[in-house]
Amino acid sequence: MMKQIFRHAAAAILLALALSGCSGINALIKGGDPDQIYAKAMEYYDKEKWQRASTLFEGAQHYFEGTEREDSVAFFNARCKFKGRDFDVASQLFDEFRRKYGRSAFIEDAEGMYALCFYYMAPGPTRDQTATTQALMAIEDFQAHYPESKRHDDFVKITDELVQRLHDKAYINAYTYYKIGRYKSAIRALKNALKQFPESKHREEIMYLIVDASYRLASNSVEAKQTDRYLQMLDSALSFREEFPESSRLKEVERMVEKARNFLDRNKKDDEEQL
Repeated sequence: MMKQIFRHAAAAILLALALSGCSGINALIKGGDPDQIYAKAMEYYDKEKWQRASTLFEGAQHYFEGTEREDSVAFFNARCKFKGRDFDVASQLFDEFRRKYGRSAFIEDAEGMYALCFYYMAPGPTRDQTATTQALMAIEDFQAHYPESKRHDDFVKITDELVQRLHDKAYINAYTYYKIGRYKSAIRALKNALKQFPESKHREEIMYLIVDASYRLASNSVEAKQTDRYLQMLDSALSFREEFPESSRLKEVERMVEKARNFLDRNKKDDEEQL
């Protein structure tokens, strides 16, 4: 019982402090002293109280329009959103900043954090990769504008990570078709994945799946289409064997090749007998 009382009391104290903080911020903004608002905002910023600092920066913006501090207020407000992990809003604010304050002393940092916003918003490879693509584009622009930036090495690593995520996405999409038995679509998707990302770490697996899907497609096709599809499967198998002669999948590929050739030999013999 006493523990519950203490918990409620502690919660009430925290709420009261939060409300008093908010009321103090609102009073400061309404007071209309730009320098005081800015100074308090920077104080909260230095203490990493991002939400309070952002509220004050936003409240001060109209006071500093057309002044030397206009870009500072906009930059630190955007950075508060970034530090508070509100990356969607931060990306919008940094985008506005880089378009409006191209000559600001903060422009390099703003463009770097603009790219990082999309990196942090980019989801895993099973989900839509729009943010991943946006991150790569923003990083590419940043690297082109600031080739000597201290962020260069970090962005190289991030780029590798994001590109791999796109590789994974392409592989997962193609494998999904294979898994549900849509072999024709799987073959097309797998080949597109290889064409788009030839250096993918999934290359061996993708090439094997092309052989397997081609074999399954041919086996399940109507007789009129089987010959052409088995021949296409043999071409895929040849490419796999040439590129991965030591693969653990090779025995399975050879098994499919043997069955395909047996079918083609039987089919050829039947055609000759009919003649």
